[in-house]
Amino acid sequence: MAKEGKQEGAVYDAHGNIIIGAKVKVSLMGRLRGYFLAGVLVTAPLAITAAVAWWLIDFVDSQVVPLIPAQLNPDTYMKEVLGLEIGLPGLGLIVLFVSITLIGALTAGLVGRWIVRFWESLLNRMPVVRSVYAAVKQILETVLKQQSNAFKKAVLVEYPRRGLWAIAFVTSDTKGEVETKTPGDHVNVFLPTTPNPTSGFLLFVPVSEAIPLDMTVEDAVKMVISGGIVTPEMRQSSLPKRDEPAAGWGIVREDVADESLSSEEAAKQKLLDGSGKTGEN
Repeated sequence: MAKEGKQEGAVYDAHGNIIIGAKVKVSLMGRLRGYFLAGVLVTAPLAITAAVAWWLIDFVDSQVVPLIPAQLNPDTYMKEVLGLEIGLPGLGLIVLFVSITLIGALTAGLVGRWIVRFWESLLNRMPVVRSVYAAVKQILETVLKQQSNAFKKAVLVEYPRRGLWAIAFVTSDTKGEVETKTPGDHVNVFLPTTPNPTSGFLLFVPVSEAIPLDMTVEDAVKMVISGGIVTPEMRQSSLPKRDEPAAGWGIVREDVADESLSSEEAAKQKLLDGSGKTGEN
């Protein structure tokens, strides 16, 4: 239905409906506000990244540089020879990196492995320290292992109740006592919190109730950290719609799938592989 009063500068069709609206005049303050917000969007991420990097470098330098002997400290040479009393930014970070690399090279040898075993045997005799050391070591070995993939797949799970969905990450297959006391096949799922994904919950989710996502783990982490503000683009997917039976998510390629696998076992294999293929680690 056509409007009673026509806008100046607008384009109407034969029925009086607006096709192209009239141009809205923007005041000088409005334009300045828009330019300012555009500048914030450009400079804020750069400034925050630079501030965090500088804080990290300054923190490492403050802890490592005092440990460097004066005769080996480049700052001493610059002060005595060049007369410059400036601290080299990043010196502590470089020394820390080189030191950790050298320690790794030493522990790869026979003597180094013996020292590590001796040190671990001492820690294992300390009641509280051994528990902390064992937990930290196991986590770091899992995350930093060369061929490890700590987060194998991003999935959707119903949490904290039916009808509400949350992004979670498959970490491994459910094994041990938990596997024997839970009916059906389950996977270990880490459900992170927003905006701090380092904390969260460990859930043992039935394979049939974990919906795989096409987005990468990195994209899913960004979405969690941003609280849903950053949403990755939809990728070309071969997954069925969410209202189809959950067993359908276990379908894998015929040339790599074992025909003896049930749909639930195939679904678990797909979640654990992360790429949808079976028979690969």
